[in-house]
Amino acid sequence: MSTRTRILEAAAELLAESPIADVSTRAVCEAAGVGAPALYRQFGDKEGLLSAVVDYGFERYLATKRAAKPSADPVEDLRSGWNTHVAFALQNPSFYRLMYSPTVSGTPAAAVEAHRLLLDVLERCAAAGKLTVPPEVAAQMVMSANTGVALVLITRSELYAPDVSNRVRDAIHAAILVPDAETPAPKVTGAAAAALGAQLRQSPPATLTTNETALLQEWLTRLSS
Repeated sequence: MSTRTRILEAAAELLAESPIADVSTRAVCEAAGVGAPALYRQFGDKEGLLSAVVDYGFERYLATKRAAKPSADPVEDLRSGWNTHVAFALQNPSFYRLMYSPTVSGTPAAAVEAHRLLLDVLERCAAAGKLTVPPEVAAQMVMSANTGVALVLITRSELYAPDVSNRVRDAIHAAILVPDAETPAPKVTGAAAAALGAQLRQSPPATLTTNETALLQEWLTRLSS
């Protein structure tokens, strides 16, 4: 195990034991069995260390996402993705608090990848005619609600019923997905436009120019909204 990984593992273990998701560099050095110069050489300062631990946490989170194989039902994949997100937070509360802490500057590359993986699932939902809003809008709604639920469950769990995650998940999904039952005309129109938009992004027709494709995409986005 490299010195960098040993320090990250030590910091992660100490964070997991910390009620405030914070550690001292001295404690990390002692736990990792290294001197302070080694830590500062690898991470610069405490903020650099915490940022690296955030990246490390996101990589652990992404490992569960990358391992998930797409099924034939994108809606079920969307539901499963919500559940695994919350499960990771509950299993790694200190990591998760730090991953979404406002004190961490910048957006980790792994967080961008997590958003892209969610967007991929929503694009599949749109292509199947299941989405009533543009995929990017749906991604913002799902991720913000998913993160909010996870944070309250690890910080104020005593205030919330055990099934709050499922209830919020189902409410958000009801707002962005076509229900299984017969759907009123406006929602069908929105879903059809979202589906066409996703298909257009996946396979732009050769018969349209770049400008024509962009214009059609703009119209479809407006209709799906």
